[in-house]
Amino acid sequence: MKGSIKQRSEGSYSLIIDLPRDRGEKRKQKWITFRGTKRGAEKELARLLTEMEAGKYVEPSKLTVGRWIDQWIEAGAPGRRRKKVSQRTLERYGQLLRTHVKPVLDNRRLQNLRAPEIDKLYADMADAKLISPRTQHHVHTVFGACLATAHRKGLVAINPMQRVEQIPAPETFDPDEGIDEIGEGLTETELAMLIAGFKPSSIYPIVVLAAATGARRNELLALRWSDLDADKKTLRIERALEQTKKFGIRIKPPKTKRGFRTIDLDDGTIAVLLKAKERHLRLAAGVPDGADVDLALIRLPADALMFPAITVSFTSPRHPRNFSKDFAYRAETLGFGKTRFHDLRGIHSTALLDAGIPVHTVAQRIGDDPAILLRNYTKRKRLKRADQMLSDTIAGLAAGFLNVG
Repeated sequence: MKGSIKQRSEGSYSLIIDLPRDRGEKRKQKWITFRGTKRGAEKELARLLTEMEAGKYVEPSKLTVGRWIDQWIEAGAPGRRRKKVSQRTLERYGQLLRTHVKPVLDNRRLQNLRAPEIDKLYADMADAKLISPRTQHHVHTVFGACLATAHRKGLVAINPMQRVEQIPAPETFDPDEGIDEIGEGLTETELAMLIAGFKPSSIYPIVVLAAATGARRNELLALRWSDLDADKKTLRIERALEQTKKFGIRIKPPKTKRGFRTIDLDDGTIAVLLKAKERHLRLAAGVPDGADVDLALIRLPADALMFPAITVSFTSPRHPRNFSKDFAYRAETLGFGKTRFHDLRGIHSTALLDAGIPVHTVAQRIGDDPAILLRNYTKRKRLKRADQMLSDTIAGLAAGFLNVG
């Protein structure tokens, strides 16, 4: 492949590249305008010829960073693994990029974007301290996936993200303050007191099941009575709630294959669930508490939820975020500070690991990646003193918090 340079005017040159052609075809050329010095034109021509020979040349485009972000989100945020992301995840990606990237780089040409500009974006985010380090890292991860797709599709010759140096850390930890973003664990006695405080509340069975299984909030709120096998003492988890702007609240399969699982339950937790089911059966039949009725003759809808929003249809799911807010408010009034419902998941997995249960077994039980579980466990151990370690197995843990109050 050959090329030549033709000066058009002072400081303006045409780079003329002879393109490959088949035998008998007319001569094909590509003309590219370059503004600068003749020496600069020669260097640019050499670069273009090298890229074309290597098949790395990218046609000039006026596509902006902001427009590419919109296209990427509209296409479903495609990635290298070609795995379709959930609607909720897609909306979160769009929120992160449109809130933190587009206001700064919206009109910047995608092909002209350079690593120092991304470094400055990250530095400004960190200096402003308007979002947590964890969120800053999420911005980096999503923006990186967005630019990687542009590079993979040939929209940019070089992915500038590969040369970024100011990469936000996923989290920060101050050993002097003893806090980070995963929440501090509770001792067995504290956990028992917390759960006992929820006994007067309608969400008591949910809290019990969360502490006894380590299941996610949206998995618990999507459970049906048909998922419980009281005789075998098992619970199937095969769906979860998803809350999105596009679809509202809906039930869908778990995000990953790990989410599909069957887990063992202890006798105390099963007793709490069966008592909740009895209440549903009485409500469905219009039978008051204490009335002597054969509840085996009463049937709930086949898709009746364990923890519905209302006990009229038994199939309307609770609002996930409102549920979390209700839990946090009650936990705080009980004197447990900023304890989150999600903390019960960490407390459960920590208890099992402290008891010597293998990490892969615990990960399978809670539907998590073993590496992620071990990393979070290590962080939690930095927050806890040795005399606060939970050491009982599942049955012992459940027996403790169910017998308090």
